[in-house]
Amino acid sequence: MQRRPIAVAAAVVVAGGAAVAFTLPSLAGTNESADSPAVTTDGVSPELLKALKRDLGLSGDQARTRLARSEWAGGVSATLAAQTGEDFGGAWLADDGTTLKVAVTGSDAAEAVKAAGAVPVLVKRSEAQLDEAKTKLDAVVSDAAGLTGWYVDVPTNKLVVVARTADEADALEFATDAGVPASALTVKVSKAQPKPLFDVRGGDPYFINLDGGQARCSIGFSVDGGFVTAGHCGAVGTTTTGFNNEAQGTVEASVFPGEADMGFVAVNGDWTPRAVVNDFEGNELPVAGNTEAPVGAAICRSGSTTGTFCGTILAKNQTVRYPEGAVTGLTRTDVCAEGGDSGGPWLSGDQAQGVTSGGSGDCTVGGETFFQPVNEILATNNLTLVTSEGAAEPPAEATTPPAEATTPPADDETASACDALPVQREGDFARAGATQVQPDGGAYRARAGTHTACLDAPDGTDFDLVLQRQNNRGSFRTVARADGDGDKTLSFTGRSGTYRYVVVSSSGTGAYQLGFNVS
Repeated sequence: MQRRPIAVAAAVVVAGGAAVAFTLPSLAGTNESADSPAVTTDGVSPELLKALKRDLGLSGDQARTRLARSEWAGGVSATLAAQTGEDFGGAWLADDGTTLKVAVTGSDAAEAVKAAGAVPVLVKRSEAQLDEAKTKLDAVVSDAAGLTGWYVDVPTNKLVVVARTADEADALEFATDAGVPASALTVKVSKAQPKPLFDVRGGDPYFINLDGGQARCSIGFSVDGGFVTAGHCGAVGTTTTGFNNEAQGTVEASVFPGEADMGFVAVNGDWTPRAVVNDFEGNELPVAGNTEAPVGAAICRSGSTTGTFCGTILAKNQTVRYPEGAVTGLTRTDVCAEGGDSGGPWLSGDQAQGVTSGGSGDCTVGGETFFQPVNEILATNNLTLVTSEGAAEPPAEATTPPAEATTPPADDETASACDALPVQREGDFARAGATQVQPDGGAYRARAGTHTACLDAPDGTDFDLVLQRQNNRGSFRTVARADGDGDKTLSFTGRSGTYRYVVVSSSGTGAYQLGFNVS
């Protein structure tokens, strides 16, 4: 979904005094250093393992197991979301960090979950229904006095509304007035008031040049041509200065508040983006990719105020009401953070997850912190993540959908490809000009990744294959299609969301086979 840049100069000016008051950290691990990234074991740096052991009470083997299980769970969850369609109710890792539970609304879907090696949980509401309920609240955010946010809680199969007082009546009234039934709600009381964590770096510090002074923020992750960070760290057109007081770049994209807290700074030729994160203990943690971790996964963040801390992903797609305005689509965690940690990077193993947005509490008594998912920043701004493998990860969604799919292979290759894909659906057209929606007339939830599909159509027919993604208004838009006679394949790399396939009989009749997957 294309974001509209929102100027936030006033928000940054507020933090300007505090920004320059901090003492800058040492330059170890910054762009001045030519040291190579820390040596990894099974894709996990020793420093990250140390933080996981400290914050989650894990042994080294347990930490590696949790991270490996998170990666496995992400792939299995995406496949099951596509396979179970409208029955899918969400997925999460249990408290042990290794058991994958998948909510479904039907017994057939439960069998598919068991076959995939996960634990099915029968629920009343699908994930699509819960997301629809949350969208209703997002539409009336201006009426949410006394509330600090809301999110879909997949394990309880309900929408959680966070209120600042013990009086739940106002929260319930707000939700029911928006059209969300009380039976689908839980009210959580928390006196914490989330706020953007201005004035800190995740990797290296940089300075936003403002009228009358500077404000300091943090580099999130390196991308081709610059870096991503929090949107509240500078308005579009603002120039930036690096840690060494040399001219660095210009803010080319900034969204805050609203639909995101995301920013992109394009750097000049004196700066070289590198695929590392500074852990503030003299080490550089490698960034190898951007595979999205599921709810329940272990995760770590870095910030110049507090260093590296770890915890667990609690929920995704949360709306948070900051004093500056509401922000949607954030990920909620139980990791602590403090002022100055904003913009900093979040890692699950060596996989980039997001940049620090804001939170409540501190690292003495604990708290909650929200981050902006990095895949959405990449997709919205058509950016490419720089990785430690020397190759660049593609953006999570192409800004311009491909006009048509790649040239289909020969018939025998197509049939083999269709049979090999894990999700299979069949259909039959009795007349030309008809359309059918798959899977089973519904849609499926998918994480960020590549959608692959294969359509096996009868000889002499023209069956078109269309992939659509649901937008924030509940309607579907086409993101990829394959036209023409005969069998065809389709491939599309997109961000997380709700998708569906539409098969169109442009000419001819008969039965077809559709195979698809998300990887």
